[in-house]
Amino acid sequence: MTKRLTEVAKKAGVSEATVSRVLNGRDGVSEATRTAVLTALDVLGYERPTKLRGERARLVGLVLPELQNPIFPALAEVVTGTLAQRGYTPALCARTIGGVSEMDYVEMLLDHQVSGVIFAGGSYALADARHDHYRRLTDRGLPVVLVNAGVDELGFPRVSTDDAVAVEQAYGHLRSLGHERIGMVLGPEGHVPSRRKLDAMVQAAGWGEADAECVERSSFSMEGARVAATKLVERGVTGIICASDVLALGTIRAARRLGRTVPTDVSVVGFDDSAFMTCTDPPLTTVRQPIETMGQAAVDLLVTQIEGAGVLHDELLFEPELVVRGSTAPAPGR
Repeated sequence: MTKRLTEVAKKAGVSEATVSRVLNGRDGVSEATRTAVLTALDVLGYERPTKLRGERARLVGLVLPELQNPIFPALAEVVTGTLAQRGYTPALCARTIGGVSEMDYVEMLLDHQVSGVIFAGGSYALADARHDHYRRLTDRGLPVVLVNAGVDELGFPRVSTDDAVAVEQAYGHLRSLGHERIGMVLGPEGHVPSRRKLDAMVQAAGWGEADAECVERSSFSMEGARVAATKLVERGVTGIICASDVLALGTIRAARRLGRTVPTDVSVVGFDDSAFMTCTDPPLTTVRQPIETMGQAAVDLLVTQIEGAGVLHDELLFEPELVVRGSTAPAPGR
């Protein structure tokens, strides 16, 4: 008990006596101090006293699929900073291979009586994945916000980059450079944002059944992209639009292994504009997601729900920006 009091007091920035008064439900403690102590208790993983467990902490979960892709740490920085400004403590939950699953993180967050959860890149974006743990959140009436497109039936508020605009920008850029044989490296078949990008490409390029060979699917990894892009390059594609910067880097690797030069022989466009894309060889042409604006909007939507001001079920779409660098050039022969 003494160790717990000491740790919680240090985390909350108060005395051990104050922590004791809060845990025992005594008077003489301000609401702000009481909230700070309970939040510290939750963050440190200690169980609340039975009589306090029915109250939610000012703790918000941020669940990410990984931290290796620089776009997710960038989003985490925006979301955690904005939450802190609004008086909430972020609990970052990042999945790893063989580690804690998204479903397990949801259970943990529920046990800690969080005020709400923001998800990015979760199984909500995969049409054929299990979604039972999201329904648990709905059953509990817990505020939730999803970053980027998810399956419609979940009914959570969403903050998304406009995939259609992203593809229109990338396709228009490659066409302006004279590329006629343009392909795509997308995420898995059931990945909703990738579906949206493909639908946009069909509209922009007027694709039909015969153009199916211009699309390859991949896991969101450089190695997966290398395998997928190799097939496109071997089919004579000279311009490739990718569903992420990581896929774009794998595509560049594929072209080089086939003896092609980027961008002289093959032009590549990414999606995200994550950190260090100016430092790649060549610097990556990509479509920038407005991560800062989207992260702030996600927090605003969540806090609005937490404060009981209603739920906006519409999807907020944010326009991306094409950033032209060195991985695109005129088509061969132009």
